[in-house]
Amino acid sequence: MKPLFLFRPEPGWSVSAQTARAMGLDVHGSPLFTIEPVPWDAPSPTDYDGILVGSANVFRHGGKKLEKLTKLPVHAVGEATADAARRAGFLVGRTGRGGLQNLLDDLDGRELHLLRLAGEDRVTLRLPDGIRVDTRILYRAVPDGLRKEDRALLARGGVVALHSGAAAERVKVEFDRHGLDRARVDLAVIGPRVAEMAGEGWGAVHTADAPGDSELLALAQALCKTDPEG
Repeated sequence: MKPLFLFRPEPGWSVSAQTARAMGLDVHGSPLFTIEPVPWDAPSPTDYDGILVGSANVFRHGGKKLEKLTKLPVHAVGEATADAARRAGFLVGRTGRGGLQNLLDDLDGRELHLLRLAGEDRVTLRLPDGIRVDTRILYRAVPDGLRKEDRALLARGGVVALHSGAAAERVKVEFDRHGLDRARVDLAVIGPRVAEMAGEGWGAVHTADAPGDSELLALAQALCKTDPEG
């Protein structure tokens, strides 16, 4: 069985690693960046009809200023983000499946002024007619490097699971920096945008059926079981 490498930030790394090990996978890797808050100002909630959120990191790192906005409904990219919103005291208006753009498209036909809470690395969105979006940046990713033991294993090949565009960028940079052969590694990615950001030259790139951790790890499990010569 091929080794599986995970590179998402905490607390997601530990959650995914525990799940993958329970699935019988040989898990390696480490967070390639740390998420940290950045200063921001919360606008008046009366100016908006709702909040658009693409990551639970908004609620982990937004701080007390989020309390000013709890009367606005949150349109969350997925279930994990919706759960984080509820724990932070928000009501969830809509929960997406298939990425933030699909969630925004589902709101087409409505006149809405939305406040997008996001990180520095974020998806560029196409706005449907009638929808206006203002953005506030609440957090950023601070990069780290590949550990020596992971570099040695990756040089022999394996499967890398990528949960985000930021992770794809970091993995690409680290492979180039250390002269690692991309062709020896297969990628399991959480969505098409992540595949694009990972670049060319990988052994194979496969996209999960849905943008969730369980779907991504199921794909990674299948890839890890693939015969390297097949």
